[in-house]
Amino acid sequence: MRTVWFFLVLTATLLWHGTRVLVAGLLGVEQRPGGVYDRAARSWARSALWAAGVEYRVVGLEHLPKDRPAVIASNHQSWFDIFLLAAVLPISVRFVAKKELRRVPLLGRAMRQAGHIYIDRQDRRAAFEAYEEASKVIRSGLSAVVFPEGTRSRTGELLPFKKGPFVLAIAAQVPVVPAYCAGTFTLLPKGSFRLRPHPVALLFGPPIETAGMRYEDRERLMQLTREAIERLRVDAAKLLG
Repeated sequence: MRTVWFFLVLTATLLWHGTRVLVAGLLGVEQRPGGVYDRAARSWARSALWAAGVEYRVVGLEHLPKDRPAVIASNHQSWFDIFLLAAVLPISVRFVAKKELRRVPLLGRAMRQAGHIYIDRQDRRAAFEAYEEASKVIRSGLSAVVFPEGTRSRTGELLPFKKGPFVLAIAAQVPVVPAYCAGTFTLLPKGSFRLRPHPVALLFGPPIETAGMRYEDRERLMQLTREAIERLRVDAAKLLG
Protein backbone atom coordinates (compact mmCIF):
# COMPACT_ATOMS: atom_id res chain seq x y z
CA MET A 1 0.00 0.00 0.00
CA ARG A 2 2.87 2.38 0.75
CA THR A 3 4.22 1.94 -2.79
CA VAL A 4 0.81 2.66 -4.35
CA TRP A 5 0.34 5.71 -2.13
CA PHE A 6 3.80 6.99 -3.03
CA PHE A 7 3.22 6.83 -6.77
CA LEU A 8 -0.24 8.40 -6.46
CA VAL A 9 1.17 11.35 -4.50
CA LEU A 10 4.20 11.59 -6.81
CA THR A 11 1.94 11.83 -9.86
CA ALA A 12 -0.56 14.25 -8.31
CA THR A 13 2.12 16.61 -7.04
CA LEU A 14 3.97 16.43 -10.36
CA LEU A 15 0.79 17.55 -12.13
CA TRP A 16 0.46 20.48 -9.73
CA HIS A 17 4.05 21.66 -9.55
CA GLY A 18 4.88 20.81 -13.16
CA THR A 19 1.92 22.86 -14.37
CA ARG A 20 3.02 25.78 -12.16
CA VAL A 21 6.46 25.69 -13.75
CA LEU A 22 5.11 25.57 -17.31
CA VAL A 23 2.68 28.43 -16.65
CA ALA A 24 5.50 30.47 -15.12
CA GLY A 25 7.53 29.85 -18.26
CA LEU A 26 4.66 30.94 -20.52
CA LEU A 27 4.33 34.13 -18.47
CA GLY A 28 8.04 34.81 -18.87
CA VAL A 29 8.92 34.44 -15.19
CA GLU A 30 12.70 34.59 -14.92
CA GLN A 31 14.81 32.09 -13.05
CA ARG A 32 16.06 33.52 -9.78
CA PRO A 33 17.14 32.07 -6.44
CA GLY A 34 14.14 31.20 -4.31
CA GLY A 35 11.71 31.75 -7.18
CA VAL A 36 8.86 29.58 -8.41
CA TYR A 37 11.17 27.08 -10.11
CA ASP A 38 13.12 26.46 -6.92
CA ARG A 39 10.00 26.28 -4.76
CA ALA A 40 8.27 23.85 -7.10
CA ALA A 41 11.22 21.43 -7.17
CA ARG A 42 11.71 21.56 -3.40
CA SER A 43 8.01 21.07 -2.64
CA TRP A 44 7.68 18.17 -5.08
CA ALA A 45 10.73 16.44 -3.62
CA ARG A 46 9.54 16.88 -0.04
CA SER A 47 6.11 15.52 -0.98
CA ALA A 48 7.79 12.43 -2.45
CA LEU A 49 9.79 11.80 0.72
CA TRP A 50 6.69 12.31 2.87
CA ALA A 51 4.56 9.97 0.76
CA ALA A 52 7.27 7.30 0.90
CA GLY A 53 7.36 7.55 4.68
CA VAL A 54 11.08 8.23 4.63
CA GLU A 55 12.86 9.75 7.61
CA TYR A 56 16.11 11.46 6.70
CA ARG A 57 19.07 13.02 8.44
CA VAL A 58 21.33 15.70 7.01
CA VAL A 59 24.95 16.34 8.02
CA GLY A 60 27.34 18.99 6.77
CA LEU A 61 25.09 21.66 5.29
CA GLU A 62 27.55 24.22 6.62
CA HIS A 63 29.97 23.10 3.90
CA LEU A 64 27.80 24.57 1.15
CA PRO A 65 29.15 27.97 0.01
CA LYS A 66 26.64 30.72 0.76
CA ASP A 67 28.15 33.52 -1.28
CA ARG A 68 29.09 31.78 -4.53
CA PRO A 69 27.94 28.87 -6.69
CA ALA A 70 29.43 25.38 -6.53
CA VAL A 71 29.34 22.01 -8.24
CA ILE A 72 27.75 19.47 -5.90
CA ALA A 73 28.99 15.98 -6.78
CA SER A 74 26.96 13.09 -5.36
CA ASN A 75 26.87 9.33 -5.60
CA HIS A 76 23.85 7.87 -7.38
CA GLN A 77 21.96 4.77 -6.24
CA SER A 78 18.25 5.54 -6.60
CA TRP A 79 15.60 8.03 -7.73
CA PHE A 80 15.53 9.06 -4.09
CA ASP A 81 18.99 10.61 -4.36
CA ILE A 82 17.37 13.29 -6.50
CA PHE A 83 14.41 13.76 -4.16
CA LEU A 84 16.72 13.93 -1.16
CA LEU A 85 19.07 16.50 -2.68
CA ALA A 86 16.25 18.65 -4.08
CA ALA A 87 14.40 18.59 -0.75
CA VAL A 88 17.39 19.39 1.44
CA LEU A 89 19.62 21.80 -0.46
CA PRO A 90 18.99 25.34 0.86
CA ILE A 91 20.59 26.95 -2.19
CA SER A 92 19.37 27.39 -5.74
CA VAL A 93 20.57 24.47 -7.87
CA ARG A 94 20.05 22.93 -11.29
CA PHE A 95 20.55 19.23 -11.95
CA VAL A 96 22.53 17.76 -14.82
CA ALA A 97 20.20 14.85 -15.65
CA LYS A 98 20.19 12.00 -18.13
CA LYS A 99 18.50 12.72 -21.46
CA GLU A 100 15.91 9.96 -20.96
CA LEU A 101 14.03 12.18 -18.51
CA ARG A 102 13.06 14.44 -21.41
CA ARG A 103 10.56 11.79 -22.50
CA VAL A 104 8.71 11.66 -19.17
CA PRO A 105 5.36 13.43 -19.69
CA LEU A 106 5.21 16.85 -18.07
CA LEU A 107 8.34 16.24 -15.98
CA GLY A 108 10.62 16.50 -19.00
CA ARG A 109 9.23 19.84 -20.13
CA ALA A 110 8.99 21.23 -16.61
CA MET A 111 12.61 20.39 -15.84
CA ARG A 112 13.77 22.04 -19.03
CA GLN A 113 11.65 25.11 -18.34
CA ALA A 114 13.14 25.36 -14.86
CA GLY A 115 16.66 25.33 -16.29
CA HIS A 116 17.77 21.79 -15.53
CA ILE A 117 20.18 20.35 -18.07
CA TYR A 118 19.93 17.11 -20.01
CA ILE A 119 23.04 15.16 -20.91
CA ASP A 120 23.62 12.39 -23.45
CA ARG A 121 26.47 10.45 -21.89
CA GLN A 122 26.72 8.14 -24.91
CA ASP A 123 27.64 11.07 -27.15
CA ARG A 124 30.92 12.66 -26.03
CA ARG A 125 30.37 15.86 -27.99
CA ALA A 126 26.79 16.29 -26.78
CA ALA A 127 27.91 15.60 -23.20
CA PHE A 128 30.49 18.37 -23.28
CA GLU A 129 27.92 20.72 -24.84
CA ALA A 130 25.66 19.94 -21.85
CA TYR A 131 28.46 20.78 -19.45
CA GLU A 132 29.07 24.03 -21.32
CA GLU A 133 25.40 24.82 -20.76
CA ALA A 134 25.89 23.97 -17.08
CA SER A 135 28.80 26.40 -16.94
CA LYS A 136 26.45 29.15 -18.10
CA VAL A 137 24.10 28.23 -15.25
CA ILE A 138 26.99 28.56 -12.81
CA ARG A 139 28.06 31.89 -14.27
CA SER A 140 24.51 33.12 -13.67
CA GLY A 141 25.05 32.46 -9.96
CA LEU A 142 23.29 29.09 -9.58
CA SER A 143 24.91 25.87 -8.41
CA ALA A 144 24.90 22.60 -10.37
CA VAL A 145 24.24 19.09 -9.05
CA VAL A 146 26.08 16.32 -10.89
CA PHE A 147 26.31 12.55 -10.55
CA PRO A 148 29.86 11.68 -11.66
CA GLU A 149 29.05 7.96 -11.96
CA GLY A 150 26.78 8.82 -14.88
CA THR A 151 24.06 6.35 -13.91
CA ARG A 152 22.54 4.62 -10.89
CA SER A 153 24.58 1.85 -9.34
CA ARG A 154 22.97 -1.62 -9.40
CA THR A 155 25.03 -2.78 -6.43
CA GLY A 156 25.24 0.28 -4.18
CA GLU A 157 29.00 0.43 -4.80
CA LEU A 158 30.53 3.54 -6.37
CA LEU A 159 30.94 3.20 -10.13
CA PRO A 160 33.85 4.73 -12.07
CA PHE A 161 33.57 8.51 -12.37
CA LYS A 162 33.21 10.49 -15.59
CA LYS A 163 35.57 13.41 -16.11
CA GLY A 164 33.00 15.90 -17.43
CA PRO A 165 31.78 17.24 -14.06
CA PHE A 166 35.33 18.03 -13.01
CA VAL A 167 36.15 19.77 -16.27
CA LEU A 168 33.03 21.85 -15.58
CA ALA A 169 34.14 22.80 -12.07
CA ILE A 170 37.63 23.73 -13.24
CA ALA A 171 36.33 25.77 -16.17
CA ALA A 172 33.97 27.66 -13.86
CA GLN A 173 36.63 27.93 -11.11
CA VAL A 174 34.07 27.01 -8.46
CA PRO A 175 34.48 24.52 -5.60
CA VAL A 176 33.29 20.93 -5.74
CA VAL A 177 31.19 19.93 -2.72
CA PRO A 178 31.18 16.13 -2.25
CA ALA A 179 27.88 14.59 -1.18
CA TYR A 180 26.79 11.09 -0.23
CA CYS A 181 23.23 9.75 -0.22
CA ALA A 182 23.08 6.82 2.21
CA GLY A 183 20.37 4.18 2.39
CA THR A 184 18.64 5.11 -0.84
CA PHE A 185 19.84 1.98 -2.66
CA THR A 186 17.77 -0.44 -0.57
CA LEU A 187 14.91 2.06 -0.37
CA LEU A 188 14.27 1.81 -4.11
CA PRO A 189 16.97 -0.05 -6.10
CA LYS A 190 17.47 0.50 -9.81
CA GLY A 191 14.99 -1.65 -11.76
CA SER A 192 12.57 -1.95 -8.84
CA PHE A 193 9.26 -0.19 -8.24
CA ARG A 194 8.66 -1.56 -4.75
CA LEU A 195 9.39 0.75 -1.84
CA ARG A 196 11.13 -0.49 1.29
CA PRO A 197 10.88 2.55 3.60
CA HIS A 198 13.65 3.04 6.14
CA PRO A 199 15.78 5.97 7.38
CA VAL A 200 18.25 7.53 4.96
CA ALA A 201 20.88 10.24 5.24
CA LEU A 202 22.56 12.91 3.16
CA LEU A 203 26.08 14.00 4.04
CA PHE A 204 28.15 16.87 2.64
CA GLY A 205 31.91 17.21 2.90
CA PRO A 206 34.17 20.27 2.89
CA PRO A 207 34.42 21.99 -0.50
CA ILE A 208 37.35 21.13 -2.73
CA GLU A 209 38.69 24.35 -4.19
CA THR A 210 39.49 24.55 -7.90
CA ALA A 211 41.04 28.03 -7.93
CA GLY A 212 44.20 27.86 -10.02
CA MET A 213 43.43 24.39 -11.40
CA ARG A 214 43.66 23.81 -15.13
CA TYR A 215 42.17 21.28 -17.54
CA GLU A 216 45.17 19.02 -16.91
CA ASP A 217 44.13 18.78 -13.23
CA ARG A 218 40.76 17.16 -13.97
CA GLU A 219 41.85 13.63 -13.01
CA ARG A 220 43.40 14.83 -9.76
CA LEU A 221 40.19 16.70 -8.90
CA MET A 222 38.17 13.61 -9.80
CA GLN A 223 40.29 11.46 -7.48
CA LEU A 224 40.10 13.98 -4.62
CA THR A 225 36.32 14.05 -4.94
CA ARG A 226 36.01 10.28 -5.04
CA GLU A 227 38.14 9.95 -1.92
CA ALA A 228 35.99 12.55 -0.15
CA ILE A 229 32.79 10.71 -1.11
CA GLU A 230 34.27 7.42 0.12
CA ARG A 231 34.99 9.08 3.49
CA LEU A 232 31.40 10.31 3.65
CA ARG A 233 30.25 6.77 2.96
CA VAL A 234 32.13 5.53 6.01
CA ASP A 235 30.63 8.32 8.12
CA ALA A 236 27.16 7.48 6.80
CA ALA A 237 27.50 3.83 7.83
CA LYS A 238 28.25 4.94 11.38
CA LEU A 239 25.38 7.43 11.33
CA LEU A 240 22.74 4.94 10.21
CA GLY A 241 24.17 2.08 12.22
